Amino acid sequence: MFHSIIHRSSTIVLDDIKVRLIEAQDAEQITAYYQRNRHFLAPWEPLRHEAFFSLAGWQQRLEQIAILHRHEMAFYFVIEHRVTGDIIGVINFSNLVKSPFYACHVGYSLDQYHQGQAVMRRALTAVTEWIFIDKHFHRIMAAYMPHNNKSGSVLTAVGFEQEGLAKDYLLINGQWQDHILTSLVNPNWSLPIS
Repeated sequence: MFHSIIHRSSTIVLDDIKVRLIEAQDAEQITAYYQRNRHFLAPWEPLRHEAFFSLAGWQQRLEQIAILHRHEMAFYFVIEHRVTGDIIGVINFSNLVKSPFYACHVGYSLDQYHQGQAVMRRALTAVTEWIFIDKHFHRIMAAYMPHNNKSGSVLTAVGFEQEGLAKDYLLINGQWQDHILTSLVNPNWSLPIS
């Protein structure tokens, strides 16, 4: 499953895209990403406060994300187009739990104009490798709504396996939504050396 990737302090280069941890200087770009995709992403995300779509809101949020990164409590990646430099997607690892679980959740979104180009499949494959190898996680869990065929296809292509259906699992766009539960298990996991 794993393949050769260029790692530069949590930066992964994949042909036309670069996947890296978000930084404070990304405030304008990430704000533009969410403003540009506000209506496109709305059916798949929680209801957002106006601050989520503002530069000031993202400046504050990035300060909080930096603390989470520093303490390895979450990892917030951006997918950057290598030609334009635009942020065209995000992949977030949250609810990171170490021993004895060694598991986390992953969520993601992709710009409406970059759908159907295997961007998310390639980026998600790369960051799952990173969190398995560099951070020693054993299991990554992802959930998607049954009618979100694109997300289901991405997860299947990356190797996630279905584990069940959770009723009224997440409050999405103001409505409780059922979700298909999936996971990807690290086949080469070993106890981290401390």
